[in-house]
Amino acid sequence: MDFTPPAGLEGWEKWGSDEPYEDMAGPFFYQRTPQGVVSAFKVEPKHLNGGNAIHGGMLMTFADYALFTIALDELTDTHAVTIALNGEFTAAGPSMGFVYASGEVVRETGSMIFVRGTINADDARTGPTLLNFSGIVKKLKKRS
Repeated sequence: MDFTPPAGLEGWEKWGSDEPYEDMAGPFFYQRTPQGVVSAFKVEPKHLNGGNAIHGGMLMTFADYALFTIALDELTDTHAVTIALNGEFTAAGPSMGFVYASGEVVRETGSMIFVRGTINADDARTGPTLLNFSGIVKKLKKRS
C-alpha cells in the first residue's frame, strides 16, 4: 500500500509503524502546526455511505486516530490504547476533498490522557464541523 501523502497534503506524515486497520480505512496523515497537531485524509469513494456522504463509522475511526496525534507529545516512548471515545455528529461529510481533525489535551494524569477535538471539512479550523469528539487514551506500562 502506498503511504505517500496525496496532492494537497505534501509534507504530512504517516503515524508510526504499521497500523493495519487505519491504513486500510484511511490512510491518515498528520502535521504539526503552531496551533497543535492536525490530522487529515482525502475522501475516497470507499469512505462513503449509501447517501454519498462520509460514513459515520469512518468519522469515528478518524476521531480515534486523531486522539493519538493530538496527544502525540504526551505519548513519547509509551504504548497506549483508547478506553473511551464519544462523538456528536453535526453535519454530513462531503463526498470529495479533505477532512481534518484538530483538538487539545484537556488533562493528563500518570496513566491517562483526556482529549477533545473536532473534525472539519475543507479547512482544519474554519471548515464545516462534521463531528465533535472526546476520548481517553490510557498509557500502558512498558513491558520488560
